[in-house]
Amino acid sequence: GEMWKGGGEGYKNVVLVTLGTGVGGGIVINGKILTGATGAGGEIGHIHMVDDEKDACGCGNHGCLEQYASATGIVRLANKKLTSSDKPSALRDGEVSAKTVFDAVKAGDSLAIEIAEEFGEYLGKGLAAIAGVCNPEIFVLGGGVSKAGPILIDYIQKYYKKYVFHGSREAKFALATLGNRAGIYGAAKLVLN
Repeated sequence: GEMWKGGGEGYKNVVLVTLGTGVGGGIVINGKILTGATGAGGEIGHIHMVDDEKDACGCGNHGCLEQYASATGIVRLANKKLTSSDKPSALRDGEVSAKTVFDAVKAGDSLAIEIAEEFGEYLGKGLAAIAGVCNPEIFVLGGGVSKAGPILIDYIQKYYKKYVFHGSREAKFALATLGNRAGIYGAAKLVLN
């Protein structure tokens, strides 16, 4: 069948990306959720991105996508950038969070824009790798970070287009519209299958 509700409605091949404390995912191929042999299908947050990462991911590996593209990953990127650069930034004056980073981006803060570019490159490259495997019609972005709005897609899509195989170049990007109800719809869908 088709996707049921929200940002992916009307599509049969969808990658759902939740950007929260981690990076979660759901991959739908021909209307069926990909679970894999042991239920670990769709673990997009743990795609290996960086070889010489010193810090361990929550999963125990080093250099996973969620270390750079989750809300906590954005804070890590921001703190590294704030330490390594002496550029003035609104981010130096208060709490550093994914929200404050993207608020600063919207206000034209050049240091915050560098952080958003870095985040966008990691996530765009990761999603390009996923597209090479499952060729989705659309990526639907949800989770707390997605509250930044359409500006988020601009940073991701730029790098997605740079790295993706041409056959998946035209995949669409949308923000999730269901918020916390998405899990309920997902659970209902699994029961129906």
